[in-house]
Amino acid sequence: MDTAPISLLLAVIPFAVSSTFTPGPNNLMVMASAANFGYARTVPHMAGITAGFPLMVVGVGIGLAPLFERYPAAHVALKIAGAAYLLYLAWRIANAGSVRGGNSRARPIRFYEAALFQLINPKAWVMAVGAIATYTTVGGNIIAETLTIAGVFLAITFPATSLWASFGLGMRQLLTSDGAIRAFNWSMAVLLVASLAPIVF
Repeated sequence: MDTAPISLLLAVIPFAVSSTFTPGPNNLMVMASAANFGYARTVPHMAGITAGFPLMVVGVGIGLAPLFERYPAAHVALKIAGAAYLLYLAWRIANAGSVRGGNSRARPIRFYEAALFQLINPKAWVMAVGAIATYTTVGGNIIAETLTIAGVFLAITFPATSLWASFGLGMRQLLTSDGAIRAFNWSMAVLLVASLAPIVF
């Protein structure tokens, strides 16, 4: 029996768990969404992350990383676009209000928005490039190794975001006034921006 896939799994799983469960733009947005809209309405957001990030890993493993090595300016441009979009999302979270607060126009992030967001999420790029660079082998089967890594993240991402949504539900029980909701949303917006600092700079 080929032990390479097993050894790859044993190496990738701790990395995937530690990087996926820790705070970052995805988890902070899911937490804010669950606090404002509840768990059920946040499921499409979580599903979008779960689908989008493994696909991004596959893209990096098959061809995007070499492209960025050849054209560094493309990576810089993507990072700038990602930072700008995250600032927009932070503003959107800060001003979301909630359904309970009477803001009927507020809505959670949709499946396709969450999936596409991975392409401009700086933490997602660090995780994807780091995983491919670290856990694929020179002369190995890059496609099989990439699919294995993507499969690990596919299995772990939804439970991770679900845990953060549960944190948001816990906060939801405490947010009984419009002032508390606004304070929570602004706090999440500030944390979302702050989470980018170590990655962007």
